[in-house]
Amino acid sequence: MTSPVRTAVVIAHPDDEALWLSSTLGSADRIVFCFGDLFRRPRDSAARRRAVAQLPLPGLIDLRLPECGGGLAVDWSRPRLTEAGIAIIDDAAGRRYEANFEALVSALRTALSGCREVITHNPWGEYGHAEHIQVHRAVTALQMELGYTIWFSNYVGSASWPLAQDIARRPCWTERRAVAPDLALAHELRDLYRRSGAWTWTHWHRWPAEESLYAMPPGAPRHTLIGEWLLDVRGLRWWPPPWRPARRQIGP
Repeated sequence: MTSPVRTAVVIAHPDDEALWLSSTLGSADRIVFCFGDLFRRPRDSAARRRAVAQLPLPGLIDLRLPECGGGLAVDWSRPRLTEAGIAIIDDAAGRRYEANFEALVSALRTALSGCREVITHNPWGEYGHAEHIQVHRAVTALQMELGYTIWFSNYVGSASWPLAQDIARRPCWTERRAVAPDLALAHELRDLYRRSGAWTWTHWHRWPAEESLYAMPPGAPRHTLIGEWLLDVRGLRWWPPPWRPARRQIGP
């Protein structure tokens, strides 16, 4: 008889797990990568596939949906959340993005069957990647059907800060958990991605000593994020200046 899957980590792209959710990887029963090949970037896509093939992550499911090519094509002066994630200003990329949402929900319905907890991107997509937001939306779309608790982290960027503040005013969590990134594993994964030519983030990133995870159980009363502290990804860089504090508090 197969043991039930208790915890899954669902991330948009390979290397997101090292950056935002390394604290959860060691206890996860299943790790799900959603997107694979980069839009019209065959060399980078091949590098990503090489890296994924070497990852020391048990229970890995690689859905390998193609990226839409518009992950950063968001008007952050007027962000607009949609059922599929967030509005994309490139029409062709937006159509691919919408189609990916349907495919993603269908694939995750199978991948997350039997899970009690699902840890994924936060509602504003950390620094504001549209496909991070889409993954959060897809995981949320299946929550009542599959009955799991969703957890998300407290990273944010300059572009996504206004959206995070807006979302923070709505009830969106019931429990906070302080966790420490797994630095040894995060560095191991980072180095593997770098050797493969598949690392997509700055080389100057430093992991914080502590991050927060927020729980969204199905049907439970929730709190706003007013007064909570988020981790500013620009403040986590060793270089280049100007430096700024890594923690930003959500105000009323």
